[in-house]
Amino acid sequence: MPYSFDQVIDRRNTQSTKWEKFDADVLPFWVADMDFAAPELILDALRQRLEHPILGYTTQPASLTEAFQNWLRHHYSWDVPADWVCWVPGVVPALNLSARTLPSDSEIMIPTPVYHPFLDVAKNATLSDIQVPMQVTQNSSGNKWQMDLDAMTDALTPKTRMLMICNPQNPTGRCYNTDELNLLAEFIEKHDLLLVSDEIHCNILLDPGVSHQPLGKLHPALAPRTIHLYAATKVYNIPGISCAAAVIPDDKLRREFMRARAGLLPGIGPLGFLSSEVAFNDRSSWVADLMTYLRGNLAAVKACVGDRLTPLEATYLAWINVADLGLKNTETYFAQHGIGISPGAQFGNADYIRFNFACPRTTLDEGLKRLSYAINQAGTDQIDKS
Repeated sequence: MPYSFDQVIDRRNTQSTKWEKFDADVLPFWVADMDFAAPELILDALRQRLEHPILGYTTQPASLTEAFQNWLRHHYSWDVPADWVCWVPGVVPALNLSARTLPSDSEIMIPTPVYHPFLDVAKNATLSDIQVPMQVTQNSSGNKWQMDLDAMTDALTPKTRMLMICNPQNPTGRCYNTDELNLLAEFIEKHDLLLVSDEIHCNILLDPGVSHQPLGKLHPALAPRTIHLYAATKVYNIPGISCAAAVIPDDKLRREFMRARAGLLPGIGPLGFLSSEVAFNDRSSWVADLMTYLRGNLAAVKACVGDRLTPLEATYLAWINVADLGLKNTETYFAQHGIGISPGAQFGNADYIRFNFACPRTTLDEGLKRLSYAINQAGTDQIDKS
């Protein structure tokens, strides 16, 4: 039977970050956290594990790495040796560990807009960054966000040693195609860079015409220059159970990565290991059914906001242009209209808002009603736009 995503689950009073940020009369569509129950295959495994009353320090199971290897082989025909895989409690910590492998005078290049923790990575590692705006081009389906390799080349300095990207891209929803990745590979090799690629949304592909490709698989000779980051937490909606994998082919880089971890990060708990292993072993219809539902939700968002919506290939995060509304503080303005969004300024572009549409259709319909009203009222509304 197909999975169902219509059930509305009350998440208030559960310490939900998503639902308790705003007042109770505000519907939240901000953080990348779905309002769907995790699949029973994961919940059943967790219930069985909880029959044992002790949740102690846990050794990483070899079966987890094997499940992850099989998952990479199944989805991308990528054979990754077990010793390339480093397990860490989350993709964001892995981004920060990656930066700490660099010499102290290094610069990190980051195309923007981007998932906002990227913008703190260099500072956290006492390094500097170079933020290069992506370019927007027009095609038959609308605006298309792309890395601006010419601008990136111009921005390089002798200290630039690492490029950090999201693929699929958060918040623009791009899934980089083969031609783009080939050009990126040339750029990385020509300028002697390391690539750190956050691929946490790689299974959330809404455009049937796109496919995700890890650059290290597409260009095996480039693999020693790469760190690919994965987690099951987004597509299976288990972000509160932290576990992520870093694929690091180069031995020296991998040692530096693990050395940077020492004393900074906790171990992964038994529930994190277990839920991730079950997810990587999953071959049910969960992902396909979720994509079908999200495509329906995306169509509803498109019908509501029209050309304001950036054409979305991947993720469940709509990138919506509100530049013409004259808002000084988009988060405050939309919250005053009962809707919680992520302000684009957080990602490096204040002309947009990010809107998470991974929720039951009835919740989405009410949110879109409020969103439409807020957009239409922006020119005449007496509510403070600051």
